[in-house]
Amino acid sequence: MESLSTTAIVVAAKVCPKAPPGAVGPVNEITGYVLWGVIILFGLGVVIGLGAVIGGRIFSMPHASKVGVISIVVVFVAAVGYLVLPGMLNGILGQGCI
Repeated sequence: MESLSTTAIVVAAKVCPKAPPGAVGPVNEITGYVLWGVIILFGLGVVIGLGAVIGGRIFSMPHASKVGVISIVVVFVAAVGYLVLPGMLNGILGQGCI
């Protein structure tokens, strides 16, 4: 009985998921749009954060300046995560074969 379960585990380990025929192009295009959208959102976050800091200093609103600084820090932490997490997930999950 043990050999049957061992064989099932070995067979399951050789299964690698693949996209259906013709799906690679559209998936790559959508992924590209999403990645560029995220990069644009990072840029907008930095510009808005800088605007909050500058506006808070000009109009003597320390809370706005604090929120601007915090938002800039959050954008940079998210950008680091954007660069680091895909590599970590690839290292943990491998090439997608189960």
